[in-house]
Amino acid sequence: MAFADGIADFRSDTVTRPTPEMVEAMASAPLGDDVYRDDPTVNALEEESAAVTGKEAAIYVPTGTMGNQLSIMLHTNPGEEILAHELSHVRSVEAGAPQALSGVAFRTVSGDGGQITSADVDQAMSMAGFYPRIGLLVWENTHNLSGGRVVPIETMEATSSTARGHGLTIHIDGARIFNAVAATSVPAERWAGVADTIQFCFSKGLGAPVGSIVCGERAAIDEIRYLRRRLGGGMRQAGVIAAAARVALDRRDRLVEDHVLARKLATLLADRLPGSVDAGSVETNMVRVDFSKVGLSWPELSDRFDSSGIKTSAPSGGAWRIVTHRDVDAADVDRLVTQLV
Repeated sequence: MAFADGIADFRSDTVTRPTPEMVEAMASAPLGDDVYRDDPTVNALEEESAAVTGKEAAIYVPTGTMGNQLSIMLHTNPGEEILAHELSHVRSVEAGAPQALSGVAFRTVSGDGGQITSADVDQAMSMAGFYPRIGLLVWENTHNLSGGRVVPIETMEATSSTARGHGLTIHIDGARIFNAVAATSVPAERWAGVADTIQFCFSKGLGAPVGSIVCGERAAIDEIRYLRRRLGGGMRQAGVIAAAARVALDRRDRLVEDHVLARKLATLLADRLPGSVDAGSVETNMVRVDFSKVGLSWPELSDRFDSSGIKTSAPSGGAWRIVTHRDVDAADVDRLVTQLV
């Protein structure tokens, strides 16, 4: 449903408000000091997150960007390159952090829907000793800038095996990995099993107000805990927010509802604006619209949305992204679509 002020916000799944259950958990959470590792709520969240991904340990961090950057700092040396998709979040949407913080660059590939193949890895590694050394392969799943597409588990397993053969370490930017789980029924443990570390967000589809986590082997997480201090990521009585994250993780199965709603939206848009949406490509909670098919300028449509209590992000590069989440419903989707005439 729309927020209490009547706004239906489709900009991102990061805009959700904490549920009453989350608020209650936050208010009653037992607390300590997480930097001293004696906050029981944070400790419980880390144990639960490690268990669900099949890893030995985990560490709670403020944001997904910090989780990704800590992992890159762990796995790379200055002057190396990261093998990643050209539209990966770590390359495109993290303000140049890998270059600034770790002194690394990128070797990119351009596979459909965020995919990287074994052939891509072999090709990249064939120039070893001439081009800069590649130290890390980074996956992103689901793949944001491809419209929330799921990189198939079989692709990740095959390519990661090839990467291991070349001596690469592997990280998954799994900000929305539970959307991939909901879309495929492949458990999180299997996705995480292809990598040394995996980061996922509580504040996106899972719907908690803040926080992300990195999971991996205990020695890796111990080192990331040290590096977190370097970035100012110690949050003291973080159990206040970790309590909401625990609720979100426990309620992760509800993500299927967001996917159903996104497919409804895609179908309605395809009917109303032929050629604007490939409904078959809507795999999770994101719908990408060819804005040239809308027939309105963005200022015109934005004015309509403002007057009807709808928020969406502006189109970028001709693509208009609309995101479903816990705090919008079918009535909100209908309200959005009726503005497109």
